[in-house]
Amino acid sequence: MLTAVAIAQDSSNVSHREPVPTASEQTEERSLTLEGFAYDCRIVHQSDPQTAPLLLLGGSSQDRYSWQRHEKWLAPLCTLITVDLPGYGTSDFLPASYGIDFLAAAVKHMLVEAGMPRVNLFGGCFGEVVGLRFAQLYPEFVSRIVFCGAAKRLPEIYTDAVPRLSRALERGEIEEAADGLVRLFMSNPAAGQVRKHAAVARLLHRQFMNQTPDELRKAVEHNTRLVKHGCYEPLPLPDVPSLVFTGEYDTLCTPEMGREVAAAMPAARFTTIKEADHLATVERMQEASDLIGRFCTDRPIDDLPYCNPIESPCADPVRATGRR
Repeated sequence: MLTAVAIAQDSSNVSHREPVPTASEQTEERSLTLEGFAYDCRIVHQSDPQTAPLLLLGGSSQDRYSWQRHEKWLAPLCTLITVDLPGYGTSDFLPASYGIDFLAAAVKHMLVEAGMPRVNLFGGCFGEVVGLRFAQLYPEFVSRIVFCGAAKRLPEIYTDAVPRLSRALERGEIEEAADGLVRLFMSNPAAGQVRKHAAVARLLHRQFMNQTPDELRKAVEHNTRLVKHGCYEPLPLPDVPSLVFTGEYDTLCTPEMGREVAAAMPAARFTTIKEADHLATVERMQEASDLIGRFCTDRPIDDLPYCNPIESPCADPVRATGRR
């Protein structure tokens, strides 16, 4: 729940930079303010979309550029929206007294300002926490839901690790905190084969070591916010086609936790991506993008070679297919 990390932007050490848009794409940057807190969003417009705009809410250390390498598969399908919510990325620092409801309200504010009345919603890791609350509070904005690395409760290994990580950061022991972060997010190699496990672990460690004092301050405040406010409220969810997935070896937000989230949704399916853990969208970037894109364009997701069998934990599995 800490982060899904910005390493998705670059698994080969490429710095933040925008890809060259195709003729059908135009990239727009917007600066917004909500209740005095400035924040930024990025919109990759698609002039010939196959589906509603896709809002990508990533982990707490991801920023609005972290999904650039996914754009090659997703941008041809629809307009893409990414955002640095208040308290994250380059946006203003947000005190922990502001909880998940405020972040959900910022998502709504952004969509209203951008003139996007309905979106396909993706939330990964902490983005799932914000996305779930957004869908609960503002269901009229949501056409479909896809969550990755989801949980209705803070994982015990996270709540156990937060005090140690916070103390290490306060003492300036960044190396110790980085080692703990890698252990938290990456599965034990003995659990099963995970694509790019060693490379992603190195990148995660390096990304944390390279954080600025402002980013570290925001990371500590993020942990305080989650512990203080929690990650789930049992509010109604919109009856829209929904999919929850994670890596089959996710040890942070386990597959069982993902099933619990799917079971709480009125029209959800669940699956796991093979040879992946909590960072499935990084380790198997093309496959995760394909799964998201297929679901958002109503294409079949059964029998995909990179997924384990599709499950229907919700009460009415027929409605979870998205075909009505």
